[in-house]
Amino acid sequence: MTKSEMAQTSRMLVAVALAGMVTAPAFAQTAEGPGGLVHDAEYYVLMAQNGESWAAEDADIQAKLAALREKHGTPPNLIHIMWDDTAYGDLGMPGIQAVRGLDTPNINALAQEGMMFTRMYTEVGCTPSRAAAITGRLAVRSGMYNIGMLQESHGLNAEEVTLAEVLSDAGYATAFFGKWHLGDIEQSYPHNQGFDEALFTGYNQILSLNTREAEQGNASIGLFEDMLPENPYKLDDTFITKDWVMAAEGTKGGETLQWRDNTTESYEAMDDEGFKRMFAFIEANAKEGKPFFVASCPNMANFMPIRPKCTRARALLQNGLQCTIDPFIAELRAKLDELGIAENTLIVAMADNGPMSHNPPPGTGFAETIFRGGKGDFLEGGVRVPAFAVWPSVIKPGSLPNDMIHITDLFTTFASLGGAIGNIPTDRVIDGVDQTALLPNGDTAGRRDYTFTYAGPTLGAVVKGDYKRHMISPDPIGEASGIPAAFYFLPSDPREVQPMLTNLIHLKRPFNRMVLRHNLWKEKYPDRPETHGIPWTGIANASEALKREQNPQLILKDLPFDPLEYIDHLDELPFDPNADPSIGQ
Repeated sequence: MTKSEMAQTSRMLVAVALAGMVTAPAFAQTAEGPGGLVHDAEYYVLMAQNGESWAAEDADIQAKLAALREKHGTPPNLIHIMWDDTAYGDLGMPGIQAVRGLDTPNINALAQEGMMFTRMYTEVGCTPSRAAAITGRLAVRSGMYNIGMLQESHGLNAEEVTLAEVLSDAGYATAFFGKWHLGDIEQSYPHNQGFDEALFTGYNQILSLNTREAEQGNASIGLFEDMLPENPYKLDDTFITKDWVMAAEGTKGGETLQWRDNTTESYEAMDDEGFKRMFAFIEANAKEGKPFFVASCPNMANFMPIRPKCTRARALLQNGLQCTIDPFIAELRAKLDELGIAENTLIVAMADNGPMSHNPPPGTGFAETIFRGGKGDFLEGGVRVPAFAVWPSVIKPGSLPNDMIHITDLFTTFASLGGAIGNIPTDRVIDGVDQTALLPNGDTAGRRDYTFTYAGPTLGAVVKGDYKRHMISPDPIGEASGIPAAFYFLPSDPREVQPMLTNLIHLKRPFNRMVLRHNLWKEKYPDRPETHGIPWTGIANASEALKREQNPQLILKDLPFDPLEYIDHLDELPFDPNADPSIGQ
């Protein structure tokens, strides 16, 4: 047999073994609905070893949930709250808060009266984490690994199936309020992705710098050209963006409207408006006796130093957490108590990724705590975040599971609780694992011991239990020679500063095996490319300036090419896999 034939045979054997692994266990069919969901390959390794005990555990849990549903008349209400860029330890841990100069008693009460996750993993940035939460899929699979900025011309593809769609089909009312950050193209708007109503931003908090006040202070440079002295050397009046949409609103099947305008006043009003609409949405559905799913993602902070300083830290992050998020949590829980639905409502509250520790604006207060790294890193500091859950009738107070949970798991767990597993598509990989058992049973009841963390479209690191391997290695010479010092034992090295070679080299093959299974499965279920389009189409009250942005031919006549042709080629500006991976060193 030639080397080529041997390699071909080897690939066939791997494929057969992999295929057998995902079809063999009969309990996979019953545990996760007719036909079963398609998970990542690693999940089936766990299922093959634990599936029978999980099925028995599920039977007991489902009986308890059925009793709760009979008592309350509906499946549980589901609330997901997510804010930005917070290091693990900054919330829920009073000792660290004393050092960091903030106090959040209402957020901390979620841990005391419910559950604090010690190993909640997210993606490396705002857009990827939000895509992962709403689709149950790693952002690389949906083509949403690129963090969107002003007039980005991309967004969540209409073919992605969101949690809002899955729960809507199960009879839930659904709403989104706040920072959506999943695109500025029409198919990506939240009310076009399953939400009954939405008030949302297409971008992040840098919108607070896309204002005339920021231009005046040089916090934004050159965006508002009418405020600047005339440049006698300027030849191109189409280079700088003239108009955009800071926030929009819409209803499922209805029209989309720009909400207010692009001013500082509008930005500052948005969180309060979102909270007001959220409480009205909750109250209306509670009175109707209809279960609801609401996602709230407050902007929380303004990069312009215009708000009162309300914490000892005197910084943007701490002020936002203590003076926006914390009172919001208190008001929300008071509203649920007032309506008599707190016992039948699960709240999950969390950060979307680690702190903005690379090139943060001054005065923001971002910093590493226990873990090294931050937003953009595949280090623990970038993707291991503060997260809490409270459900008085189900979660025991003071629960502190050390089980691993990933942001994609919320998709599958919420769908399971809502009786909507059967609405999840089975033609694609769903990375989210049903972690329902973790809520009532607590520590050691989790069903995940692995994560894959991508840096853009490139696999950056893999975690399995207490072990981690950097796939973008801090030891490129060793990596090239096949003996990389890229392995870490997280309990003794949470900051990932002591890569081990001899101590952990026995993990080389196991991690290689994980990655190869993951990649082979991706060949069967390929990643979706980025989806591009013209920003902010379908806005019923669009300004004339915005229309001109969408149709340059109104200004540029008789060009020998289509001035919007470049949009179809945006994915030809790739992430450079040879660039500095910025792993915090």
